[in-house]
Amino acid sequence: MKVFLGMSGGVDSAVSAHLLRQQGHEVIGVYMKNWSKNLPGMKCPWAEDLADAKRVAVKLGIDFRVFDFEAEYKQKVVDYMLAEYQKGNTPNPDIMCNQEIKFKLFANTAFEQGAEAIATGHYARTDGVALLKAKDGNKDQTYFLYRITGDVIAKTIFPVGGMLKPEVKALAEKIGLNVAHKAESMGVCFVGEANMKDFLAEFVETRPGKIIDYDTGKELGVHDGAIFYTLGQRHGLDIKAGLPYYVVKKDMEQNIIYVSQNLNSLRLWTKEVQLKDVVLRHGDDGRHIQARIRHRAPLVNADYFDGKLVFADEQKSLTPGQSIVFYRGDICLGGGIIKA
Repeated sequence: MKVFLGMSGGVDSAVSAHLLRQQGHEVIGVYMKNWSKNLPGMKCPWAEDLADAKRVAVKLGIDFRVFDFEAEYKQKVVDYMLAEYQKGNTPNPDIMCNQEIKFKLFANTAFEQGAEAIATGHYARTDGVALLKAKDGNKDQTYFLYRITGDVIAKTIFPVGGMLKPEVKALAEKIGLNVAHKAESMGVCFVGEANMKDFLAEFVETRPGKIIDYDTGKELGVHDGAIFYTLGQRHGLDIKAGLPYYVVKKDMEQNIIYVSQNLNSLRLWTKEVQLKDVVLRHGDDGRHIQARIRHRAPLVNADYFDGKLVFADEQKSLTPGQSIVFYRGDICLGGGIIKA
């Protein structure tokens, strides 16, 4: 089978290429050039990642191509993310990248060029119909993949989804891949080590604003810009106090952050939430499911119906713009985005 493999320059996609070759597939490695802009004090790692991916392709003897998606990425992912932050929401660019770029634009381009299937180094599995959790629960990435359509899932291979991360690294070392011990990239998905605040500051005009105690109305300090804060956040607040403060409300028009020391504040906890842009696969009715309210958060029992997700127990710090993903057993059923 002719398989186009998305190669990021990391160990997971490199080992995926080796496994696909072992299985007898004709593998075409593809580096997606999505972002190349350097930011002050933050060098975009795309050139190094491309070089690493090329070296792996040469080592394994597979064809290699570069797909330049930079213009589409800026429009579909970056502009979307900036617009959401300006509304006061907290979007997830990795989820949008998977929806619009890796499993739409890349998939469509690959199929146009003769691919019979696509593959990536994500930690997930599929039985040809359903999207399934990875074997390595600590690395499972189905939270970020929940918006992939069923027709693409049917033509996608996740070669490392049935392996543990230490097994992947050990195999890379055994076969002599140069990326066997390469550090994993952190921070914003497309600019390497940059954190979100530094990234936003380059693109969005901000101004200082007041920090106000939600319970007393007292002004406690000054923040850098309401856009930088998310509900439930407690780090990054320059407030001198014994107990920590948590962000419980944002007023984007007035550029005010409201905080509270009360962990039991009704503004932090909720038993139900409205969702938008909901994806539900396999004709599921959304009843008696498990939900993950953020990546790495434990699964919680819930019921979804008619745009509303109702939890069995109250949940803390649900933030507009973030995704909640639905599961039943190992099957990722879909999910939705928290409404403002």
